[in-house]
Amino acid sequence: MPRVSTEIVDHIAHVTLTRPEKRNAVDPEMAEAIVGAGHALQEADIRAVVLSGAGQAFCAGLDVMSFAALAQGDPQALVLPRSHGDTNLFQEVAMVWHRLPVPVIAALHGAVYGAGFQLALGADIRIAAPDARLAIMEMKWGLIPDMGGMALLPRLTRSDVIRRMTYTAAPVDAAQAAAWGLVTEVTEDPHAAAQDLAREIAGRSPSAIRAAKRLIAVAESGAAVADVLMAESREQAALIGGPEQMEQIAANMAGRAPVFGGKKG
Repeated sequence: MPRVSTEIVDHIAHVTLTRPEKRNAVDPEMAEAIVGAGHALQEADIRAVVLSGAGQAFCAGLDVMSFAALAQGDPQALVLPRSHGDTNLFQEVAMVWHRLPVPVIAALHGAVYGAGFQLALGADIRIAAPDARLAIMEMKWGLIPDMGGMALLPRLTRSDVIRRMTYTAAPVDAAQAAAWGLVTEVTEDPHAAAQDLAREIAGRSPSAIRAAKRLIAVAESGAAVADVLMAESREQAALIGGPEQMEQIAANMAGRAPVFGGKKG
């Protein structure tokens, strides 16, 4: 069975982890499949992504048994090489979604542990079911989070929250995760909510959505205020008067849905 499936419908990529018998635990093959799915979408004509897991859980973390064999070798050779730009394979599992040029919405349910939690952090938006439980699980195995979590978590929540979750490995429920800023919203059917949100985003100007994601990344990067302001101006100048902006104006004036062409920006 494939570890990940991707289906593109109406400019929305539906990416599903498909190892339900293992609660979508990440083994080396799944890590490769997740990264491969993300890379395949980099140049695709899409406007949003919905990321979800089949079965009883979004992703229960690393498949410990499959990685035990890897741990018998040289740990530095396993994790230090930068195989994907500034990341190794395991970090790329989360970071590929963070870098995707369109919004990524993760629909979370059941266990969202360890690797699964960090994968979810790579999304722009996280919608969780009430039964979702999130954990930085690595300390349970005498390890630290090393799949992009420390690059992504400080953008979302406070230092004391990160420390508590890291030091204890204790899962938190969806409501607590939302209160801490780790989850965007909690709803009974996160997959349906994610699809609805993706359709709403897909109905906006593709070039403006991509520009917005680039601009937010600059704003979150710690760049100087002057650099953020200039990034605003550059992105806006590229949009004003363009065909998609003009179509948006025409649609607003006519009270109809806009009709956009292919991938822009």
